[in-house]
Amino acid sequence: MRIALIPGSFDPVHNGHLEVIERAASLFDEVVVAALRNPQKSESLFDLDERRDMLEETVAHLANVRIVSVATLVVNVAEDVGASAIVKGLRAVSDFENELQMAQMNKQLSGVETLFIPTSSAYSFVASRLLREVARFGGDVAAFVPPPVAKRLQEKFSDE
Repeated sequence: MRIALIPGSFDPVHNGHLEVIERAASLFDEVVVAALRNPQKSESLFDLDERRDMLEETVAHLANVRIVSVATLVVNVAEDVGASAIVKGLRAVSDFENELQMAQMNKQLSGVETLFIPTSSAYSFVASRLLREVARFGGDVAAFVPPPVAKRLQEKFSDE
């Protein structure tokens, strides 16, 4: 069985992420999406449990995708789930520079290959950071996120 791991902070998951997950699900027998706590990023908007729940709702239509949430190295997760590849989405050349470095480190640490899937141009500008900012100031991000995420964002910022 060929298993792919798609790691990310997914804070929040958006349609660009979903596109990469759906494409990987068509290429692999199983896809494990790992919502990770990233200490290098600013404080998260949603906690790991909330991100896992949103991911589960978002990918419910994909029978071969499961969600985990962890706070450890990606290579440890890859080993734990038996992944033969790590899959990462790329929006632009600027993403590639950072992702290539991580892919090379992961390969050296574990032997697991990283495959890059470029997002379609429809999602090349969508970033969780931008979505959080737009939503925080009352902007409508529904066109860029799955419906369960749009609802959670609206609830999160209606309380402020």
